[in-house]
Amino acid sequence: MKKKSLRKFWYSLSSDQRFLIRYIYYLPLDIYDKLRGKRHKFVPPRGHIYTGSPAGSEAYIQQSTHQLALLKKETNLKPDDIVLDIGSGIGRTAIALTEYLNSEGKYEGFDVVKKGVDWCIKKIGKEYPNFKFTYIPLFNDLYNNSTLKAENFIFPYEDAYFDVIFSFSVFTHMQIDEIQNYFKEINRVLKPNGLAFSTFFLYDNESETFISEVNDFKFPILKEGYRLMDERVKSGNIAFHKEKLSNMLQKEKLSIVKILDGFWKDKIKDSYKIEYQDIVLFKKT
Repeated sequence: MKKKSLRKFWYSLSSDQRFLIRYIYYLPLDIYDKLRGKRHKFVPPRGHIYTGSPAGSEAYIQQSTHQLALLKKETNLKPDDIVLDIGSGIGRTAIALTEYLNSEGKYEGFDVVKKGVDWCIKKIGKEYPNFKFTYIPLFNDLYNNSTLKAENFIFPYEDAYFDVIFSFSVFTHMQIDEIQNYFKEINRVLKPNGLAFSTFFLYDNESETFISEVNDFKFPILKEGYRLMDERVKSGNIAFHKEKLSNMLQKEKLSIVKILDGFWKDKIKDSYKIEYQDIVLFKKT
C-alpha cells in the first residue's frame, strides 16, 4: 500500500517537479561520489538520471555492458552495424557501444528529453563522431510538456537504413497510438534483413489477474488489450496483452521472432531470467 501511495503521488507531479526532486534527493550522494573520485566521464550524476535506476558510475557502466551483451546475443550485433537507439536517454546503452562499434559502424539515437541529449552530445558525441544524438521535442506526460505528438512523428532517417533497432524501457512509457506509429516507422527504416529489439511489460490470460490485482508493480486499469498503471499519467507505465502486441506489429508488417519473459511478473523470481522487463525481438514480415 505504501509503494502504491508513493507511486500515485509521484505521478501526480509535473515532469519538472519530478526532475527537481530527483536532483535534490541524490545531491548528497553525487557530492560524495565526486569527493571519492567515483565518477566516470560518460556517466551523469545520479540526480540527472531521469530513467532507470539512478546508479553510481560503476553500476551504470555494468548496466550498459549488460545491455550490450543482450544485443550481441539476441540480435547478432556486429561492430560495423548501423544501429538506432530509440529513447537514447543519457547514453546508458551508448556508452558500452562506444567500445564495440568500429569506425565503419554508426550509432543514431534520439530522445524527447533535451537534457539527456545535450549530455550525450557533449560527453559521448564529442569523442565519437560516428555517434549522433538528436533531440525530438515530442509530448510525453511523464517527461515533458511539448506539444508535438509522437503518433505523427516521422523518424529523421532514410528508408531501410538500420541493421539493428533497439529500445530499452521506451514502449513501457508511451501511449497506444504513439507505439503503433513507432512500429510503422521501425518497419520503414529497418533493413529487410534487420532486427528490432525492444522491452515491454507483457501479460497473457494466465498472468493478468496477478499483474492487475496482486503484484506490487500492478496495472489495475483495463483498456482494450492493454493495461495502465495510472489513468492520469498514461505514459507512466503500460502493459500489453501478448496477443494485442502481436496484432499491432502485424498491422505494420512486422512479426515476432522471439519473446524472452522478464521477471517483473514472477510470483517467485526466476533466477534464469536475464531481464526485469520482457524482451521482444521482431522483424519485417
